[in-house]
Amino acid sequence: MSDDTSLELSFPHRRSPHHAQAAAHHQEWLRRHRELATGTNEFTYAHWDVAELAAVSYPECSAEDLGLATDLMGFYFLFDDQFDGPLGRRPDQVARICDRLTAIVHGARPAGTSAVERAFADLWRRSIKGMPPRWRARAAYNWEWYFACHPSEAAGRISGQIPDREAYLMLRRGTAAMETIFDMIERLGRFEVPQTVFHHPLLRQLRQLAADIPSLSNDVRSFPMEAPRGDVCNLVMIVQQERGCPAEEAGSVVLAEAQLMIDRFTELRSELPDAYRWLALDQSERAAARRYADGLANWLAGYLRWEARTGRYELG
Repeated sequence: MSDDTSLELSFPHRRSPHHAQAAAHHQEWLRRHRELATGTNEFTYAHWDVAELAAVSYPECSAEDLGLATDLMGFYFLFDDQFDGPLGRRPDQVARICDRLTAIVHGARPAGTSAVERAFADLWRRSIKGMPPRWRARAAYNWEWYFACHPSEAAGRISGQIPDREAYLMLRRGTAAMETIFDMIERLGRFEVPQTVFHHPLLRQLRQLAADIPSLSNDVRSFPMEAPRGDVCNLVMIVQQERGCPAEEAGSVVLAEAQLMIDRFTELRSELPDAYRWLALDQSERAAARRYADGLANWLAGYLRWEARTGRYELG
């Protein structure tokens, strides 16, 4: 496939000044949870630059909170990668792992022998600290959604059947963990979006676009690795099936769809002030809503920049 996977944004990325501190903190966290990264080469992992992803995704948070964000990003990658091998074709075993992780967000204690459970319990404890009950309930639901999708992804590998678009989106929106990433905009910024505006159609559309655009871009970049190992939850494969076209052409179609989504994101973001006025939000409520919308834009610009530079998607 072509290496030209660039997408055009009308807003720039930003970068936290605490990158170096977060990277050092993350190295220490990995040492404490070293069994989590057993299957990943240390040099290879360093080439992914997980701290850079956190720094451009959450550019305004404190050094301490950026450390938490970096640990979370590392967890997503290391947790997901354990399913690239034989385990990822055993839905029953994947379900048992994910059920125990979900139990942690509902108050269960991690198993003493499970590195992934201990690591996640640490992240969950730090994430919910100081956050109100409504946010905690939403975050717990979103983590449950994320974990619960992995057995279905494993089942898809066994079936070998490429899903239709609707089924793809249902599963991809879960395994991408985007809602948990967006919850952290509030947690790391130490604020909460009023529920009236959080669930307003404009902000819901922005959130969905900010979730789907990276997934489409990632599908193009990861296709050369995913296709040989039997992964089927990839939009490039679906477009190939729909059009009967080569992978390179399908990748171009997917990127064109992503660009249209970016343009729509920019358009909807410009309409938010009208929504604030129609909802009669007060000054503090508007400020919270703006910070959240800006956080979605930071994530989108930051992720796409990181993805274009990281070594994570280089073929060995």
